[in-house]
Amino acid sequence: MIIIRDVKAILTAPEGINLVVVKIETSEPGLHGLGCATFTQRYLTVASAIEDHLKPFLIGKDVQRIEDIWQTAMVSGYWRNGPEFNNALSGVDMALWDIKGKIAGLPVYQLLGGKCREGAAIYKHADGNSKEEVGENVRACLEEGYRYVRCQMGLYGGRDHKIVKPDNALDGVYYDPKVYMRGIIEMFEHLRSTIGWEVELIHDSHERLTPIDAVGFAKQLEKFQLFYLEDALPPEQIEWFKLIRQHTTTPIAMGELFNNPNEWMPLISGRLIDYIRIHVSQIGGITPAQKMISLCEAYGIRTAWHGPGDVSPVGHAVNVHLDVSSINFGIQEWNGFKDEIHEVFSGIPESRNGYVYPNEKPGLGIDMDEKMAAKFPCENVVPAWTLARLPDGTSARP
Repeated sequence: MIIIRDVKAILTAPEGINLVVVKIETSEPGLHGLGCATFTQRYLTVASAIEDHLKPFLIGKDVQRIEDIWQTAMVSGYWRNGPEFNNALSGVDMALWDIKGKIAGLPVYQLLGGKCREGAAIYKHADGNSKEEVGENVRACLEEGYRYVRCQMGLYGGRDHKIVKPDNALDGVYYDPKVYMRGIIEMFEHLRSTIGWEVELIHDSHERLTPIDAVGFAKQLEKFQLFYLEDALPPEQIEWFKLIRQHTTTPIAMGELFNNPNEWMPLISGRLIDYIRIHVSQIGGITPAQKMISLCEAYGIRTAWHGPGDVSPVGHAVNVHLDVSSINFGIQEWNGFKDEIHEVFSGIPESRNGYVYPNEKPGLGIDMDEKMAAKFPCENVVPAWTLARLPDGTSARP
């Protein structure tokens, strides 16, 4: 029996984004696994959960018993399904799958049933301060081989709105929802009239709207035939998806903020969304993700895993292994990597002509240099974009 000998949380920020990677070392010399536990804004709490709680729980356990470890760890603190602990458990879970693949001598996608496709279609982000600038950036994506592009104007909620704030208004990122919606409609009118209909377009409203505005916004976007509208509502308002479904055929993607099965079950069973946008480490790793894939398949819903810069290369590798082995795969968000990330991680999935490919190495096929990781320390700051405010200063969902 191969047992868990050590568990560690590795903190690094090669691209200036805080990443958390779990490394599990085993009783078999040279056999180790890596997993993604990245919760950028609360990375220190995740690291504590790994080092102070999961590590003593795991030492001496059989590395092959992934399901039992996941289930017992999830309830080991009694209260469960919080984002910090879910991410910590995800790091452990992914690392165990990595180890199991190495023991078997197979890539993880083979353990999940094998390939349904050779590569996973990906989309890239195109932002800009004007509709013309967004159009230029979309064309640049098309020239790189992308056929799916997420289009934003002023990132989330827009920027540079002419806002009259009340006296003594608090600091924050102010935006006007009505101005934002009008601007996005004009942006898509420009994109469709100048670039055409061959490219699949995506937009992320990032839960910046009231529920009734989200309904109207989705309805107005219908004529542009989006690939999907993402995060039209916050998790606290999922009942409103019924109204969106009743009023428009705009495809809907949701889920990157979900932690608890009770958040996604009503949307899946009610067929109220078209794409599940889970941040895989946020729900606990590969073990729950593969079950979610099967659940979504039964209800005709496709996957679109969260894949921005605040997912480690290990997490991106996991996404790709899930993508190529899932019959109901939809699309994969792909942010790309700067040169610095390659100084720390090796075996990162490669993208070519609008597709991303897993490598054929056993396990997740990825490794890291801990000494290099230490040269890129994390920084404990609050991201400005999370401090969103409405024109009168009211705190808004980010």
